[in-house]
Order: sequence, then C-alpha cells, then structure tokens
Amino acid sequence: MNVASLTIAQLRAAYQSGDLTPADALKSIAGAIDKTDPGIGGYLSYDLEQALRVAETADLSKPLGGVPIALKDLINAEGHPCSCASKMLHGKYTSPYDATVVRKLREAGAIPFGRANMDEFAMGSSNENSGIQPCRNPHDTDRIPGGSSGGSAAIVAAQTAIAALGTDTGGSIRQPASHCGVVGLKPTYGRVSRFGLVAFASSLDQCGPLTKTVEDTALLLQAIAGPCERDSTCLDEAVPDYTAALGQDISGLKVGLPKEYFAEGLAPSVKEKVEAALKTLEGLGAETVEISLPNTEHAVATYYIIATAEASANLARFDGVRYGHRSAEADDLLGVYEQSREEGLGAEVKRRILLGTYVLSSGYYDAYYLRAQKVRTLIREDFSRAFEQVDVIASPVSPTPAFKIGEKSSDPLSMYLADIYTISANLAGVCGISVPCGTVAEGGSELPVGLQLLGKPLGEADLLKTAHAVEQAL
Repeated sequence: MNVASLTIAQLRAAYQSGDLTPADALKSIAGAIDKTDPGIGGYLSYDLEQALRVAETADLSKPLGGVPIALKDLINAEGHPCSCASKMLHGKYTSPYDATVVRKLREAGAIPFGRANMDEFAMGSSNENSGIQPCRNPHDTDRIPGGSSGGSAAIVAAQTAIAALGTDTGGSIRQPASHCGVVGLKPTYGRVSRFGLVAFASSLDQCGPLTKTVEDTALLLQAIAGPCERDSTCLDEAVPDYTAALGQDISGLKVGLPKEYFAEGLAPSVKEKVEAALKTLEGLGAETVEISLPNTEHAVATYYIIATAEASANLARFDGVRYGHRSAEADDLLGVYEQSREEGLGAEVKRRILLGTYVLSSGYYDAYYLRAQKVRTLIREDFSRAFEQVDVIASPVSPTPAFKIGEKSSDPLSMYLADIYTISANLAGVCGISVPCGTVAEGGSELPVGLQLLGKPLGEADLLKTAHAVEQAL
C-alpha cells in the first residue's frame, strides 16, 4: 500500500486500528518519493532519520498524531534546511527555530517531513522560477504545476505526500491547487501566523493547506489557525471547529458570480467546467446571483506595485553579509552586496526587487505606491459591498489549464495576468479556496480545473462547508 495516497483522515484511522505506525507511514512515503519524485521534482529534500526519531514519541491521541506534513521551502522548521528554492540560501542555511505554524503542527501531533519546491522566494506563478530544480505537473510532466507553491501541490497530487503547507501572496496556493487537482485554501489575512515564514510581501502573504480533500483542509486549518504573540498582524480571534461545518445543508446559500471573472480571456473549456460546478451548487439548493467587482481591472497593476515594493524591502536582508551566499569575487563591501546578489538571486527575483525599488523611490512613491494603496482600498470596498448581498463568491481559479513549461517564460506580463482571478482576494484580505471541479482534455492530457470560492473575512467555516458540498456532489 502507498501510504502517501491516503488522506489525513484515512491515515489517522489506520493508526487507530493498528494497521500502521507513524514509522511505517514515513518509510512508505520515503519509498514513494524515491520512486516517483525524480520525474516531478516536487521535493527539494527530506530527512527520514530525523522524522523517524520524532515518530518514536508520536502521540496518536492528538488530532494530527503521527501525520507527516510537507512544508513549502520558506517555512522555518528547527533543524531543517530553508532555502526558499534560491541559490542564495541553498546548502547555506538550516533553521534554528520553528515557525508558529510548525510549532502548532507539532503541538497537534504532526511530523514535519520534507521541503517542497517553489518559485524562488515565492515569486512566480508556475514554479519555473525555482533556483534549485524544475517542478512538473504530475498530470502532464511537460506542463507547469503552478506557483509559487507548485511543489506543495505537485507532491500531494502525485501521492508522495499526505498533505502540505504552502503560502499564498497572490494566488500561490489556489492556482497550483487548481492546476494539480487538489484542494488549496488561503485563509483570511491574520487568521494564521506569518512568524517564521520568509516574507515576500508582508501585507499579502498567508500560509495555508494543500490537501486531497476538503475535510483534510479543515483538519489542517484547525491546527495552524489562531493568535500568535510573535506576529502583530495575527488576529486575536477564537478558532471555530471547522470540521463541524462539513456536511451541512447549503440550501438558501447565496453565491455571487462576478461578471468581471467570466469575461473575455477565460478559456471556454475552463468556463464550461466551472459553470457545471455552479449548476451542481444550484442543485444543492444554493442561489447564484450576478455581482460586480468593478475594480478588478486594476488588480494586477495594483498587486505588482504593492508586492514588489514590499519584496524590495524584505529581501534587503539577503546581502551576503549576515548569512547565505557570499561571493568570492568581491573586493570590497559594495562588491559583496552586488556580486552576492548577482550570483545568488534569479532573474524574476531581481526583476521584482528592481521594480519595487523604483516605485518606492523619490519622485515615484506618490505616483505609484501611494496610488496603488488607494486602489487597494477600493478593491477591498468592492468585496465588502459584494458580501452584503451574498454569502460566498464563486469564479474560476485560472483563465486556462496548466500551460506547457517554457510557454510563457519570455513574457512576464502574460505570466502575471494568469493570476487575474486570485490576486484581488489577497489585496482585500478575504479567504479563498480552490476545489477540483473536473478535467479538460488538452494536448493528449486530462488537466484539472479548480472552482474558486471566496468568503468573508474569517468566513472559512462557510467556505469549507460550500467546498465540501461541491466536492461530495462531484
């Protein structure tokens, strides 16, 4: 039996029945990785011996007792490497502490196991920007898995991980979840602590689960959500029982359909699958209502000004002085900065640092960054008005199925536009989930398509209830 094909709930049941032990599970997953992952590239590393030592004392009475969970390679876990898939840190940094989400996983009994591939410093929509190795879509290895949490989505889809954590700055959980055919949740901003995550854009980043089922997503969110004294942006709000919402009747639920998300640019094959999922919702008693999010057209420009501005500040720490790669070619201090960053950072990371530095520079701050923040407020107000009319918002996750590796590499703007349906949720701080809603035939492959559901701030319970209803019906 391939243990990695199990869900969290199934693995827990196998433990309780005595059919498996955590050590058995880890050895089976390691075997699946060795067999399958060389053709996928979803893992950057794993340490079986370290995980087996932890498994010896696993408390199976805890909610995630003995469950191995893979981590996107920007989440710090004590004793684990953390490279952000960048040559700047690869082989040069081992974390001395646990991120809050990792600490909470351990408290729930889980075993952090494996470092998942990603776009370098989470900058990308395809996982083609990994500075260590390419990552491929398990459904067609000539295609991208999505990004930046592409490795986390790919290993769950390839059945080499029970579940994984990723991060979502502009769709980086939901988009790869859609392309790989798994469930991916971006929580409300502040619902999950960011302490111990290597920051890309601090006002946008959120950590969340990628799993095989909505039930598993609820179980993982239950474990990692809640206040954190080390993160001033983390909300001091009680965490409800997310699994209690699953299986509830959704009759009377109002589902908003933003007309801007079903307009030109959406592939007909994707639109067909999403509309079929919406018909399923209606068959379950939900009511669909057309709504408008009028500032959607400004979302991509707004996001790439704010995100790159924050990235330029956050990545200033990678300077070749304190830790990480230091160039051997430098002759003076300025040379250390310049050469270390030239050698250690990839093209997309450099592009975003340069753009962010530009929009924050004297004479351009008001014209770009300040204006983008004002438009961000308008986008947030769009969602506030929409949620006065509806309970959840439904849309595609991505305009197209997963595209071929290299297809958009020479056109960064085209790549940026692939996030058109996901970016606004991060700007507004609302929660969102991608749930598989079918496959489309393209180039001889069956490629997954995801339905995106967006919820009110702290509305994860309603979101999970709706996603679970769709999942079970389909």
